[in-house]
Amino acid sequence: MPECRECKDEVAKLVTVKVGGKAKKLCADCADRMREAGEIAEASEGVIQGMMGFKGRR
Repeated sequence: MPECRECKDEVAKLVTVKVGGKAKKLCADCADRMREAGEIAEASEGVIQGMMGFKGRR
């Protein structure tokens, strides 16, 4: 059985998710958490850039 790299549990199927430019194989629950964390980070970065008046791209 494959093992999740995040929670170290044995699962039936792993999902590949890109985190910080690197692909990781995680269980479905950990993959959802990583996706949510990435979306929150992008949104907060956008808010900070808006407050600072940043007009360019990253």
